[in-house]
Amino acid sequence: MPSAATELKQIGPYEILALIAEGGMGTVYRARHRESGELVAVKVFPAAMASNLVLLQRFEQEFRAASRLTHPNIVRALEFGRDGKVPYIVMELVEGESLGQRVERLGRLPEAEAVAYIVQVAQGLHQAHRQGIIHRDVKPDNILVDPHGQAKLADLGLVKDLDADLNLTRTGRGLGTPHFMAPEQFRNAKHADVRCDVYALGATLYMLVTGQLPFRGCSPLDAWIRKIHNDLPSPRQLRAELSERVDWAIRRAMSADPDKRPADCREFVEDLLGHRIREAGPFFEPIETPQGDWFVRYATLEGHLVTRKGPLAVIRRALQGGKCGQLERVQVAVHADGPFGPLQEFPELRDLVIQPGVLSLPRMSSRPTHAPAAGTEMSGQQILSRHSALSSAVRSSVQPIATGSGAATAMGTLNAAIEVSSTRTEKPTATLPAHQSAKPSADLALKAPNRVKRPENARSSQTDWLSWLAVLIFVLIGFFLGWFLIR
Repeated sequence: MPSAATELKQIGPYEILALIAEGGMGTVYRARHRESGELVAVKVFPAAMASNLVLLQRFEQEFRAASRLTHPNIVRALEFGRDGKVPYIVMELVEGESLGQRVERLGRLPEAEAVAYIVQVAQGLHQAHRQGIIHRDVKPDNILVDPHGQAKLADLGLVKDLDADLNLTRTGRGLGTPHFMAPEQFRNAKHADVRCDVYALGATLYMLVTGQLPFRGCSPLDAWIRKIHNDLPSPRQLRAELSERVDWAIRRAMSADPDKRPADCREFVEDLLGHRIREAGPFFEPIETPQGDWFVRYATLEGHLVTRKGPLAVIRRALQGGKCGQLERVQVAVHADGPFGPLQEFPELRDLVIQPGVLSLPRMSSRPTHAPAAGTEMSGQQILSRHSALSSAVRSSVQPIATGSGAATAMGTLNAAIEVSSTRTEKPTATLPAHQSAKPSADLALKAPNRVKRPENARSSQTDWLSWLAVLIFVLIGFFLGWFLIR
């Protein structure tokens, strides 16, 4: 990577050996201590920004944050120094490549390999969150992998220290990378929290398993609009062999609504692996899933409390088949004497009751819109195409009326177009039966009759209006023809 930055020969007690990378917050070099011979990475602050006190503060904050974190999956910060007026940070040297370079070189990664990298990074990130540090710029280029397959999170330049309010986001550089950051981080990067890093971790895994940049080809504004509408192909649409478990975990982590995401990195890893984990020092340790019977407790239609047992696979099929009533009221335990808890507490069953944030339909007019069925996912492009088709049908049906012919056919076409718009529903997800949807979806279903009546009234009103318009046009045409003949 040719650059003027490669002309630097030494800084402080370090001899510069090679350029590693250049970025907005500094240039990273491979270097060697002249006395000890230790190989390190040195990040040098840009000389052109030396007068910017806010960026200087951020550079120093990066070192303070990184020096507080001692974790095998986070690049260690060793020293902060100055060479004249130029500050620099000495960091652990990680031989290898970034995940961004790996995807560029190999394309999408095998599912197991990609998940293994993300689990490692999630361990380090979870430790940072426990110490009150939010990264705010998790992405493939900031994850380094050594020759032994160990992943390390780097570049804490946009880190947010919850214990210090330096208000360093005023320069606009605190946002992060638009393709990977959470939609709420666009609006207020200063208030980014743990769930913003969870979103970025999910977006990073999205790129690793699909080989495609999320929201690629979009400007930051377009990316934000698509993010808040969850307008993104699911990973399985781009890679059919991807497991349903990983597909669901990524979509949940990338939900537009922060409340729909995992609460922390540990919960995200549970979603990915499909079993419970606990913290064992700096690492996550799996909790063995019982191989014997599970126990499910639910109320019958008559109000009787029933407890059934069976292997996990059998219990799961029974829940999916609606044999245990409303899933929100079902409780499960791994032992006969409990404790019993709701399904969302068990990663093995959590995906049955927690759905990723669904698409929020844009308002096309002041009239109420027909909500999609529970569990439906539609992209923004599909919605725009649907409404464009409706608009085209309306325009083509009105034109013959204006010419005084085909009025009945035109109005029939218009009625059919409105009927399609007002009554179309999407297929429910395969995971949950329609009558076992989550409560908000059930509330939508209860209100469905009211939503149907309004389009009917609107269609009747619009049909009457078009009929009077057609009569008026015929009268005007007859008047002008009569006046022309009399003359």
